[in-house]
Parts: sequence; structure tokens; C-alpha cells
Amino acid sequence: MQTSNASLRKSIVKEVFTTPGKNLILVVLAVKGEMHGYELLKEIENLTMGLWRPSHGHLYTLLNKMVEEGLLKAKEEFRGRVRRVKYTLTKKGLERLAIANEVILRILYNIVRTHELLRVKLKEMMETQQPQMSREVIEDYLSLLKQIRDILNDRISYLEERMLRNTSE
Repeated sequence: MQTSNASLRKSIVKEVFTTPGKNLILVVLAVKGEMHGYELLKEIENLTMGLWRPSHGHLYTLLNKMVEEGLLKAKEEFRGRVRRVKYTLTKKGLERLAIANEVILRILYNIVRTHELLRVKLKEMMETQQPQMSREVIEDYLSLLKQIRDILNDRISYLEERMLRNTSE
């Protein structure tokens, strides 16, 4: 069981960095609920700040594959003669998303730790008056790090509250 879990984690990490579409679909459906393909397409475009929009062919191929894998359930509905397919997460899809979320949080922690070391290095560079990056770039970068810190602090608070509730029960 441990080996298959490790294998699943490895495949998730690979997919997160090579084919984000599947994970984005799972996230969108978990947050927004049942949606048809076009709604998913627009939501993915919004999530990626307009920087990436999968083609219709890519999206529907991916959706069909995810249905075959048991990650999604497809439900046909008709409006007059127009056929639409609405997609929802299955239990298997939700379980995969939970594992992916945990793996991604761990990766994010490692990235933040590395970037914290970089932040210290950048500060040292600024103090020695030999900046290799513009002050504006560094300020933008520090702002991003603060946003990541806030996300992690929210997650820590949530987990601490959850632990307190579990120990008091």
C-alpha cells in the first residue's frame, strides 16, 4: 500500500508540473461544483489570469479521459436540441484531489523555504550596494512571498483549530 501511495504522489507531482489541466479541473469542480465544459474552460482561464486557456479539443479529451479513470462523472442534459454534459467530482476524484493538495502544500513549503533563503541573500546584496536586480523586482518578489506567507499562516491556523477541536472531543 505504501508503494502505491508513493507512486501516486510521484505521478501527481509529475502531472502538476507537466500537465496542469487535470488538476485545475479537479480544483474547479471541487470549489464550484457541477459544470459543463465551456464553464470549466472559462474558469480555468480566470484561474490562470488569462495566461493559459486549453483548447476545446484538449479540454474535452481530458474530461473524457478523467471520466474513464473514474475521477469525474458525466451527466447529459438537453435544452431543446442542444446537448450539454455536466461534470462532477467522484469520490475517487475527491480523494485524488486531497492527496494532490497535500503534496502541493509540501512542495510549496519547500519552495517558500528556498525563497526565504533567496530573500536573505537579496537583502544582503542590497545592503552591499551591489544589487543584481532592480529594487522594483525585489519589492514585487517580497510582496509575493508575503502573500504566500499569509496563505501558509491561514493553513496553520486552520490545522491548529482542527487539532484543538479533535483533542477536546
